[in-house]
Amino acid sequence: MTTRETTALLPLDDIGLDLTLGDRAMVTAYGAIQWPWLLRSLHGGRKADKAALLEYLDLPADALPNLGSWKADTHFLWHITRAIEEMRPAQVVELGCGASTFIIARALQKFGGGSLVSYDQHGEFASITQQWVRENGLTAEIRHAPLGASPAGWPGHWYQLSDVPTDIDLLIVDGPPWAIHPYVRGAAASLFPRIRPGGRVLLDDAARPGERVVARRWRREHHTMRFTLDSKGAKGTLIGHKLPA
Repeated sequence: MTTRETTALLPLDDIGLDLTLGDRAMVTAYGAIQWPWLLRSLHGGRKADKAALLEYLDLPADALPNLGSWKADTHFLWHITRAIEEMRPAQVVELGCGASTFIIARALQKFGGGSLVSYDQHGEFASITQQWVRENGLTAEIRHAPLGASPAGWPGHWYQLSDVPTDIDLLIVDGPPWAIHPYVRGAAASLFPRIRPGGRVLLDDAARPGERVVARRWRREHHTMRFTLDSKGAKGTLIGHKLPA
């Protein structure tokens, strides 16, 4: 997540979030083994690739801030853009708002419409991102979703979602941050039943060890989905396809 303005290197603090000793131990352990991926993530993609993306979407050259670290990188934003152009989704749901929200909204506007609902645990950040999107003539509904109990046996904390669309064509998973728990994004599987046949899920940071564990469990437990890993870019992207009924 990021806005138009320059942001700090580290993600926003989840103030008041009570992590268990087990969760803290997992974060410490994975922090020790995944530092090469974290260092690699500081690179948000080649400037030429970002310039090409902005030109492709008919956006100004300065439309996005520097990418990388906890922000979506250029490669992931290209995945989003191409998926929307190919699928022409009627409904996109995003977990973790920011630069990706801006790109989703613009791609939907350029490639035939569709609705976007985005959730983020930081209420103020969600409001700022909503304003940024609107000021650029784009449409998105960004909702505050505080973190709470995680569903379906997943560890860590998860978004307390409200009014989730019944039918989802494209699910974008770019949050919560791994510092809550290395497997925190695995609970996005609770939304898989809402994905229409032929729909997709895109998971950011998929090359990290924690997300690789998540991907293995998703493959094992969700036989109506087929997953492939694109390890290119700074962070990697897991692409899930919902099989026809």
